[in-house]
Amino acid sequence: QVLLVESGGDLVQPGGSLRLSCAASERIFSNYVMGWYRQGPGRQRELVATISTFGRTMMYLASVKGRFTLSRDNAKNTVYLQMNDLKPEDTAVYYCNSPRGVTYWFDWGQGTQVTVSS
Repeated sequence: QVLLVESGGDLVQPGGSLRLSCAASERIFSNYVMGWYRQGPGRQRELVATISTFGRTMMYLASVKGRFTLSRDNAKNTVYLQMNDLKPEDTAVYYCNSPRGVTYWFDWGQGTQVTVSS
């Protein structure tokens, strides 16, 4: 079973930037589309962005398009989320996983907390 470990979350002021990382435990990671999800306070988990297996195609939630950039390094079994111009509504626990229709391929990691506040 692939284990996912997210990191990089922090407290940041509005307009600031963060880079999140998601490290996978297995090389088969490179065979999967990967996505970043987030769950804000009192909200359901939502899919923020996805990246294809070789990193050529990305899709973004409308509210983050132009501010967030997803990338991956298959040699390092890692996917990244560069977040710029952060807004308070981006406050959430961020997770990575591989979307499988309405479900997911892997068990959830612990996530990483992003708090955007002045």
